Amino acid sequence: MPFSSKPSEPIRQLLAGIKAFRARYYERRSDNMRQLVTEGQHPEVLLIGCSDSRVDPALLTMAEPGELFVVRNVANLVPPYQPDGAYHGTSAAIEYAVKSLNVSEIIVLGHAQCGGIKGLIRLRAGQVSDDDFISPWVSIAGSALDPYVGPEGTEKGRADAEKLQQTPEIIERAAVRASVDNLMTFPFVRERVEAGTLNIHGWWFDLGLGEMWAINPATSLFQPVD
Repeated sequence: MPFSSKPSEPIRQLLAGIKAFRARYYERRSDNMRQLVTEGQHPEVLLIGCSDSRVDPALLTMAEPGELFVVRNVANLVPPYQPDGAYHGTSAAIEYAVKSLNVSEIIVLGHAQCGGIKGLIRLRAGQVSDDDFISPWVSIAGSALDPYVGPEGTEKGRADAEKLQQTPEIIERAAVRASVDNLMTFPFVRERVEAGTLNIHGWWFDLGLGEMWAINPATSLFQPVD
């Protein structure tokens, strides 16, 4: 069995954190947690974030238990609607949040220094990858590169992509827009957006400065959030 009998220091720290969480929410604020148990969850917000350990949505937003329904994946990507019977974890989470939980807000949260987006840029620059899952996954955001990079497989495309490795935030933000567009390919999302019962937001977090940027619906450009 692949289990260790002696917890490592990282595991001990996590267990200590669980004890602190239990003391804060179950001993001091037991009514709130009891209500979440007996009445179920009713979050108003679905947040699609990156798996990056530096950008935890609940910590970043100071959200309380029950306030956010979160799905995280490499590069905070939303795939297009594709009901083909295959495994679609992110799409399943979107469907559950919208159709079962009736969330009224969806946020796609990107961030600076995203390893997944850097990998996407490297692929367009012609660098070979030997991974099994990451490259096909980040290719979902391939359209984010198109306005900035020449045709794939060309010298211009590779040269443009190499330059973008110095300014990946351009593609990080463009990938958020691509995911917002992909959300609208889900019929149940589009239906609610057009009915005015669901709003979609594109956010990008500057990891170095701690600033949040959001897409301005009027201009489709990212602007700092006050």
